[in-house]
Amino acid sequence: MSPWRLLLTRPAEECAALAHTLGQAGIASSCMPLLAIEPVMLQPPQLALLKGLSTYQGFIVVSKPAARLLLAAAAQRQLPVPMQGWFTVGAATAAVLQDAQLDVSFPACGDDSEALLELPALQQVLANAGPRILIVRGVGGRELLAERLAQLGATVDYLELYRRDLPSYPAGYLLHRIEAERLNGLVVSSGQGFEHLQQQAGSQWPQLARLPVFVPSPRVAEQARAAGAQHVVDCRGASAAALLAAVQRSAAPADPGAKL
Repeated sequence: MSPWRLLLTRPAEECAALAHTLGQAGIASSCMPLLAIEPVMLQPPQLALLKGLSTYQGFIVVSKPAARLLLAAAAQRQLPVPMQGWFTVGAATAAVLQDAQLDVSFPACGDDSEALLELPALQQVLANAGPRILIVRGVGGRELLAERLAQLGATVDYLELYRRDLPSYPAGYLLHRIEAERLNGLVVSSGQGFEHLQQQAGSQWPQLARLPVFVPSPRVAEQARAAGAQHVVDCRGASAAALLAAVQRSAAPADPGAKL
């Protein structure tokens, strides 16, 4: 049995699946979702993008919720969905689109924007004159991918289908959970997830900052270190496999005891 006991903070459904994967590897975990996926009501500009899918040469879908909501919105309005030109960062999001018989490309190694941009299929799309790319995502988020695509000559639009809210917990509940369950590591899956972790911790963040924090990318690692996290582990991806590999190569801290 691994000495790690991790706090998982992804949305509830993803937390449960991740906990199962970790459990099969002998790693204990506890779920406290700090992201709640809330679909947004589509306004005329977003509906116009949805109705104009055929005008794009490439589609980048950034998450499973984005994939599910896109397919549901198109089906509800009986809109055709192009079969070709779909891209995702990871296999899990790709699987949602592949279940709808769409042709999806994703990096075999590395699940980040940099690996995505190196895909031959995406480079082929970008080789066309002035390609139009639609990024399907939640409200807000990192702009690096769109900036890089624009530098490569693409016109980029966003179709934002959901927002990530912070679930409501009592004050002090986060630290109480960690101490009561003797957890010794924190896991966040995005920059916004880390922001919510800090927000929920409030004035108790300096205590939590002593624990190792597993993050999905160099960008979030920098964010965590800037916030005072003392031990940051970059998993180089947000997938369960990336987290599992990072945990297995990292030494667990000594038991911090009942109190941080």
